[in-house]
Amino acid sequence: MIYLDNAATTWPKPQPVLHAMNEALRIYGANPGRGGHAMGLAASQAVYQCRETAARMFHLEDPSGVIFTLNCTMSLNMAIKGLLCGGGRAVVSSLEHNAVMRPLHSLPGAGPSFDVARVVEGDDDATVENFRRCLRPSTRAIVCTHASNVFGVRLPIRRIGELAEERGLPFVVDAAQTAGVLPLDMQADHINFLCLAGHKGLYGPMGTGMLLCRGPYELPPLVEGGTGSRSMELQQPRDLPDRLESGTPNTPGLCALRAGMELVMKTGLDSIARREMGHVEKLYDGIRSCSGIELYTARPELDHYVPVLSLNIHGVPSERTAALLNRQGIAVRAGLHCAPSAHHQYGTLPNGTVRLAPSLHTTGREIDQVCHVLCQLAKKLG
Repeated sequence: MIYLDNAATTWPKPQPVLHAMNEALRIYGANPGRGGHAMGLAASQAVYQCRETAARMFHLEDPSGVIFTLNCTMSLNMAIKGLLCGGGRAVVSSLEHNAVMRPLHSLPGAGPSFDVARVVEGDDDATVENFRRCLRPSTRAIVCTHASNVFGVRLPIRRIGELAEERGLPFVVDAAQTAGVLPLDMQADHINFLCLAGHKGLYGPMGTGMLLCRGPYELPPLVEGGTGSRSMELQQPRDLPDRLESGTPNTPGLCALRAGMELVMKTGLDSIARREMGHVEKLYDGIRSCSGIELYTARPELDHYVPVLSLNIHGVPSERTAALLNRQGIAVRAGLHCAPSAHHQYGTLPNGTVRLAPSLHTTGREIDQVCHVLCQLAKKLG
């Protein structure tokens, strides 16, 4: 199978990730932070090492600000609902995933709780200016994706972060599509809350996510319960990470996630990004001259895009195209990708798109084969 659904979950997982998870299941069998015996202490140390690795990778000074969650969606819910639970509005981009839009929509109060800044593909100045124009006295946060999970368009988050800091606003970044591909520096990018998916570009298992917290803004807990600390008190501890983490963590998953992050850092973000973008550029060049194939962005390059490409065969539902590709042994994702806002901007509602996303494991030969199959399908169905 040629697997090009890596924007949803990377596969296959690298051998060091598989080894780390298996080793954790054999060695770290006790609850971290819940026992004074040797195995419990070893599990606690393993979990803390994952915090340290994440803090180092994303330039967070204090590892206690690394909060483990189930996924990026949970991280975004914690940040958005925590920051806006007392009212106010957020500024978001026009390319947001439902992991941002649905929590905002669910906030109590009359009318929308957000203003939308249009992303101008390839023009960072215009995008930043659109964010600036959306700010109003009732704005309480800026929340945006680092890159569209549908069209691969990058946002200038460092400049948006500067704008947020200038206005004294917390800055929340959805890095589900960029962590492990593009550099992220919480300090230089002025990020207060960085929301991450462990199972994508960090090559960890499903069920692992992180919320990295920096700066003066304090989130209330979304879940309360046992933390292994201050157990005589009914109030949730105030210190991080305990304030935002309750219950037994996914120790084997976190050990595997740490191995994935170490592998990414060892390989090098620049190397990964250039390799994957090379595949996307080759794919784009190979199909743009094929009659009947619709592409929606300019030729993707790293300055303004991540390695994700959306397309359609003219007049063919995206789900049908994906099903036909599946028969040829090519795995892709079709539909709305949980991001109707992005499809609205690009005019691809209600059909959605066929999305292709390579990984470290993708080969040039596989991309050649996908180009051939797509062109043949477009010719047959046109």
